[in-house]
Amino acid sequence: MAHTDGPGPIVVGIDPDPGRRAALAWAADEADRRNLPLLLALAQNVPTPGYRPTHGRPSWEEWNQALHATGERALTEAVAFVRSRHPRVAVSELLAEGHPAWVLREQARDATEIVVGSWHLSAARELFTSAAVALPLIAHAPCPVVVVREPEHITQQPPYFVVGVDGSPHSAAAVDFAFEEASLRGALLRALYVWHPPLLGVLDENAAVQECRRLLSETVAGRSLAHPEVELRHEVVHGHAVQVLAKASEHALGLIVGTRGHGGFTGMLLGSVSQGVLHHARCPVITVPHTQNR
Repeated sequence: MAHTDGPGPIVVGIDPDPGRRAALAWAADEADRRNLPLLLALAQNVPTPGYRPTHGRPSWEEWNQALHATGERALTEAVAFVRSRHPRVAVSELLAEGHPAWVLREQARDATEIVVGSWHLSAARELFTSAAVALPLIAHAPCPVVVVREPEHITQQPPYFVVGVDGSPHSAAAVDFAFEEASLRGALLRALYVWHPPLLGVLDENAAVQECRRLLSETVAGRSLAHPEVELRHEVVHGHAVQVLAKASEHALGLIVGTRGHGGFTGMLLGSVSQGVLHHARCPVITVPHTQNR
């Protein structure tokens, strides 16, 4: 993808299964909201489920032809889905051979966002199957990565986003993105600082919580002034980060976190907390790197 001076496209990883359209729908809606082009990327390194060899073991040439035929069919169906949903969105396609995480990582260099699906895999399968791309992509993408596990299920009004704050530059970038999303959607924004006492305790718990509140207030103050249209609610919450954020995300439009932090829920990229949020959140999870494509 050639580099451009303006905002890059929304890039979405396509699942060849037409029954899995949640990520594609989310990406199409986002491209429409942001008035950006949408790139549909399908990466393959094995034949898709629609392929069946006609006789015996397939030759390499037959295998390769099957990859392209089923891939082109999946992309054609995906394009039709997007155009029926948002006719004004400019759509392009990419069919590539290789591991999806590598292909999408290459596209992320000039993308505004990367959107992928997730299929309720176990932790082991999330790490080791070729279908799972979220974790390695989040580790290296220079732009926000959106992981959509299921369609949005807004059951509370007003609709809201949840963003995690810990005072680090990474969570500050997440807050910037969260205000943008909340403004685009006309949604409320809940900013949470999750504080969990260390195993050995602290000398003054009240002082520790007050420091968390100070960091939270400082992080959101200027951004709230820049986005007066966004209703903001912020609080320090005691508890385990994964449990608190998963609970807060239950009825949210999205959960937004930085990729690294000071050791709170955004610390330990690809560690237990980061993986826990991806596995247990009940809404799209958006991870935002400190340095992102804008």
